[in-house]
Amino acid sequence: MDYDTDKVDDAVLALLHLTSWDEHGISRAWKGHDWEALERLHRKGLIANPRSNAKSLVLTDEGAGRSRELFEKLFGRGS
Repeated sequence: MDYDTDKVDDAVLALLHLTSWDEHGISRAWKGHDWEALERLHRKGLIANPRSNAKSLVLTDEGAGRSRELFEKLFGRGS
């Protein structure tokens, strides 16, 4: 199937917000998502390199902000 990888990346980034937490000033999230999407998000500078033994990943400041915005846009109930 042909699909828009940017839309998939936006959805994955939004879902990272759902499982994110702040740890000593660093935004982290569980990395149980498609590896190709995580690699693209890393190349876009939105997350740190996901290839590690850790079960979580680090969101960059830009990635954490964009993640929150996308989560509200895609899944928020509105005002």
